[in-house]
Amino acid sequence: MSAGLPSVAVEPFVFGVDLDGVCGDYTTAFRTIVAQELDVSENELPLERSWDFREWNLERAGGFERLHALAVSGRGLFADMPPIEGVADALWRLSDAGIHIRIITHRLYVNWGHASAVADTVTWLDTNRIPYRDICFLGKKPDVGAHVYIDDGPHNIVQLRAAGHEAIVFDQPYNRDLDGPRVADWAELETMVMALATEWLGATQPQLPGVDAGADRLDRKRS
Repeated sequence: MSAGLPSVAVEPFVFGVDLDGVCGDYTTAFRTIVAQELDVSENELPLERSWDFREWNLERAGGFERLHALAVSGRGLFADMPPIEGVADALWRLSDAGIHIRIITHRLYVNWGHASAVADTVTWLDTNRIPYRDICFLGKKPDVGAHVYIDDGPHNIVQLRAAGHEAIVFDQPYNRDLDGPRVADWAELETMVMALATEWLGATQPQLPGVDAGADRLDRKRS
């Protein structure tokens, strides 16, 4: 994999992290809201779904764009989304090793809903103890400098790789036709990114002295 790493003139090693479908469980959170709008059981909306949600027949309630806008602006989708297991602890360990966490997300999708989308995103990151150095809201992810990216969106993976970037696929039902590298969870991803960072930098730093480990470190400090 090292041959595909771009020569990005940014120090330290930058890890570009997508949110929906990678850090947060978008499908589960969106399914709850859609089921309420359709007045159906959540079990009628399969988690094994395509990228365009064709299995859910969203046209019954005005289509994806209407339902997504409702979920973001009226139902707190971005504030209440459940985190994917292990994300916070894994990112804290990567950050402690000197890796620069850059959140990259295309959440400014809903017109006139940017204020709530940004505010809810930052609140969610804080609530779920997700560490990051900076955050980018944009659609064209190849325009953001990072040494390696993690994403679930098939179009994003294709675009990143076409631009010469190292892009890891976070496994989801709608992206299984894509070639690897691929990870099934944050434990696998942490190991892969740590290895890439160590190869790129020559070494990664150990746990910082005097700094507690774990995503709940700030809570422990306050108490």
